[in-house]
Amino acid sequence: MTAPATGVSARARIRAVPDGRGGTALPSLAGGGPVALRRTRSADPAAARVTLVGAMSAPLGGDRIVIEARAEPGAALRVDGSAATLALPGRTAEPARYDVHLQVGEGGRLHWLPEPLISVRGSELRQHLSAELSPGARLVLRDEQVLGRAGEESGRLCTRLSVRRGGRPLLDQQLDFGPGAPGWDGGAVLGGHRAVGQLLVVGPERAQEPLPARVLGDSAVVTPLAGPGVLVTAVAPDALRLRRVLDSALTFTSW
Repeated sequence: MTAPATGVSARARIRAVPDGRGGTALPSLAGGGPVALRRTRSADPAAARVTLVGAMSAPLGGDRIVIEARAEPGAALRVDGSAATLALPGRTAEPARYDVHLQVGEGGRLHWLPEPLISVRGSELRQHLSAELSPGARLVLRDEQVLGRAGEESGRLCTRLSVRRGGRPLLDQQLDFGPGAPGWDGGAVLGGHRAVGQLLVVGPERAQEPLPARVLGDSAVVTPLAGPGVLVTAVAPDALRLRRVLDSALTFTSW
């Protein structure tokens, strides 16, 4: 970790491999600065579980944070979080960057299920979640944003989600919220809601049993991808109701 005048630069790495006994080992588990990694107990005996723990306030303006998680062929990895991540104003007007790079090998499985990202008033964050999947890989990814704390205006948040499978694009979308983003709070985007999230499920089973497009309640939609995957997008008044919608979708989209 380094601490230049423009902010903190930190990188965390997770690597999961089969342990030869039907489980998963973690030969590489290295955090730094604001990101601490803890191996925690998994309810799935085949999977290793890692929990992201915030060791300090971050990301602040000017910070550069990178998390890399790789499930090697045949490994099963679950990554979750202990608390929400707050994007905060910093000492510089430069935006913060928060990049997550996921890789899943053939027959591997990765569940990326962190707690929400909260965009605090006055902050500016650019987030990119990218995933590189082998053709037989499985991925469950949940990405949630809360725009402002209770009774607070949102900061500026630009978030991109891009996924490649077998070297070919499967999904690439970008969302832009907060002051200066045109139309973000209008009826065609959030319509006054303050929480937005996506649930992405990719795996060979989705090619064999594709899900039809449909609406969930009045604030979520299921969209099949042009490949073995499905994307659920939802908005809600708050983080609790958003999680309920995405959890309900997980029961019929996953394996």
